[in-house]
Order: sequence, then structure tokens, then C-alpha cells
Amino acid sequence: MNTANPLSHLNTRGEARMVDVSEKQITSRTATACASIKMQPTTLNLIIEGGHPKGDVLATARIAGIMAAKKTPELIPLCHPLMLSKVEVDLTADESLPGILIHATCKLAGQTGVEMEALTAASVAALTVYDMCKAVDKRMIIQGIRVLEKKGGKSGDWDFSNEEENSTTTSKQANQTAAMTPPTVENQFSVHFFAELREQLGVDKLLLTLDDLPNPSLADLLTQLRNRDTQWDKHLANHNLLMAVNQQMVKPSYQIKAGDEVAFFPPVTGG
Repeated sequence: MNTANPLSHLNTRGEARMVDVSEKQITSRTATACASIKMQPTTLNLIIEGGHPKGDVLATARIAGIMAAKKTPELIPLCHPLMLSKVEVDLTADESLPGILIHATCKLAGQTGVEMEALTAASVAALTVYDMCKAVDKRMIIQGIRVLEKKGGKSGDWDFSNEEENSTTTSKQANQTAAMTPPTVENQFSVHFFAELREQLGVDKLLLTLDDLPNPSLADLLTQLRNRDTQWDKHLANHNLLMAVNQQMVKPSYQIKAGDEVAFFPPVTGG
């Protein structure tokens, strides 16, 4: 069994499935995604001045992005058909790029998130700009497609900039710790946190040594982690927590060895 099994769109046999969200609460959910398309300054000027022979590039791309958001479940397997209450696509000329910056926001009151709809809207808007301008500029580059923020749902709010800041802080702290206490490499193992756990704990990876564990079992490791503080105890207390070592699902009695890669997954059931 591989580490993909805990992902919500795969069952325990690794087979694709559409996640059942019928038991989830209906809440207000919003997601914003972005993309950019870099181009020659002359191409950007053509768009800004409205002299493109194919018509208004930005208006066409905006409509394409809105339409794409509503078509997301037809384009991406296993996505839920959603009753979107808002789709907003903004395209802004940026002469410093030079190119077009795209922001797409989707919103609904429902049982699953709208990140994929926002990403699809931003992506298709960028593709439309490329399609309309490729005759005059074939070297355009679509880049930076990502979710900027999400709001609502069980996992709460998430912001890309905060995630970057947390990752940088965690990295600095890890480097400082490593500089102060060089790890015993031969006794070292790594601990990885995925999905909601990574967001809730504010860390995606720890490097530990077997010397830190009186009894090097997975159960003992979990106890040690929960004893860190109330937040760790809260988010690691779920008895349905999934555990894997070296890409294989294991039981709490597993004895950790040097070089092992331990992974913890929440029992994810999101859309």
C-alpha cells in the first residue's frame, strides 16, 4: 500500500473515488487563486490600447474564466458539481512583469471547498489571453498558478503568504536547532505531517533521533509529540489518525528504525 491511500480521492485499495461529503455541514466557503502571463511589452501595449484585431482580450478572458469555473467538474475527474454563488475574475495589466495578473475568486454555501474552481478560472483566463495573443507573441509564459487563500470549511481559513512565512520561520528554527545540537545521523529518522495536520501544527517535517524515544515505537512517538503542547495534543488525539512508515501503512506497535520516514495523515474526507 502506498502513501497515496490516505488522500481523500483514493480508497484503501488505491482506487479513485468521488468523496462522499453528504455528512459535512453546509458552510460559506471562498477561495481565491491567481496566475500571471508574461509577454513582450509590445504585446501588453496592444492589449492595453485595445487595438487587438481579435477584440477586447481582457473582457474575453474574464468571461472564459467565469465559464470555466462552472465547468470544473466536467474538466477535472472526481470534482463535485457545485452551485457557485459568486465567480469573480480580475485581470490587471502589469508593465513591470510585463504581462497580465489574474485573480479568480469563487464562493458558495456548500459542503466542499471551491479551490479547484478558482484555480480552473485563473488557468483558463490565462490560456485565453495566450490564445488571443499567440499570433503576435508565441513566447508568452503562463506562471504562478496557485491558491492564494481559502475561507470556511472544517479546516478553517488558509493563506498562502502566511504558509510561506510559517515555513520560513520553521526552517530557520530547524537550522538553528541543528547548528546548536548536531543530530546523530546514524540514529536519525524523519516525521512528516500531511493535509490538515500540516496546517494545524504549522510544520511539515521534523528530524528526530532514536535517542529521543525511550521506546522507539510509533505509539511512543505519538505520545511524545502530543506532550509538546495543547495544540499538538488536540490535533494528534484522533483515534482514526493514519500512520505510515516508508510509504507503507503501519500499526502503532511498529518499531521505528534509523532512516525511517514516518508520516501522519488526518482521516481526510474533504471534496
